[in-house]
Amino acid sequence: MKLRPFVLFTIFLIVLGAVLPGAYAAESPPLRKVRMAFTSLSSSMCPPWIARDAGIFNKHGLDVEVIATPTGVEGMNALIAGEVQFLQISGGTSASAALGGADVMVVGTTLESLVQQLIARPEVEKAEQLKGRTLGITRFGTSIDVGARLALRHFGLVPEKDVAIVQVGGMESMVAALQGNRIQAGILSYPAITQALKLGHHALLDVAALGIPYAFTGITTRGRLIREDADLVRRYVTAQTEAIASAKRDKTFALKVMGKYLRTANSAALAESYDVDVQKYMLKVPLTTVEAMRSVLDDLAARIPKAKDSEPRNFFDDSFVRQLQSSGFIDALYR
Repeated sequence: MKLRPFVLFTIFLIVLGAVLPGAYAAESPPLRKVRMAFTSLSSSMCPPWIARDAGIFNKHGLDVEVIATPTGVEGMNALIAGEVQFLQISGGTSASAALGGADVMVVGTTLESLVQQLIARPEVEKAEQLKGRTLGITRFGTSIDVGARLALRHFGLVPEKDVAIVQVGGMESMVAALQGNRIQAGILSYPAITQALKLGHHALLDVAALGIPYAFTGITTRGRLIREDADLVRRYVTAQTEAIASAKRDKTFALKVMGKYLRTANSAALAESYDVDVQKYMLKVPLTTVEAMRSVLDDLAARIPKAKDSEPRNFFDDSFVRQLQSSGFIDALYR
């Protein structure tokens, strides 16, 4: 039986479509390449890790390279230089840079509590015994530095007078310095807290229990990017907000991703980190509040006097998260 030319041409198109499924389909727009940096080996930094490994960034049109920097200072320098477009960093480091003239802005806060503990060596049985000893932090001006000063003042100790404060570096260095007796106490975050306790050190204070609102961890970008490419910022904030919901819903996947980026297979440390940072303290609606930024500025005022009279709203832009909230997007993530 002979087939008519029209039928043959139709069959050809069907076969071609099967072999090259995108041949007649509209091409999807290319993913926008973005670089972001996280600034501490802490589980509080996990939203961009989840967003990348779960494909959530891709879903929102982004191809994100996730970069680790040792501390917030290095991360902020990279942002200011344009080497990255977004940072996962403390509000304190961001506000400090802005007060120094940098065009940076917080666009979301994922944790509004200082989720840290004052950890001491076994021979330091109570906080008063820290007098004349040394307390370690990551870097001056970071949220860890803030937690250290709050903790010492809570016990009636004067920072840098009663207790020396030294910069040690990242969390891994903090635990090593504690173990080696180079410092007698330190302000740690998870999972370093769990690791230090397992080594025989003990907690003198849960800083979060002080109940002080503080823009602890969140998203910072350049003001110029907000002005010139708000759509990119919106996509990024949307993806991270969705990643928080993913982390809260799927513990197994979250633990797998956290272990990868934290470079640990310690299941107990990861589980405790997840329970505290993700389930207990991570905000479903990552809004930056005036109260949390006011706490940041109050702390900075001791070193940067003009912070005292600064308006908190000049340091954050909550429009992107508020749009997600008012649209019902965030509520839908938890149904």
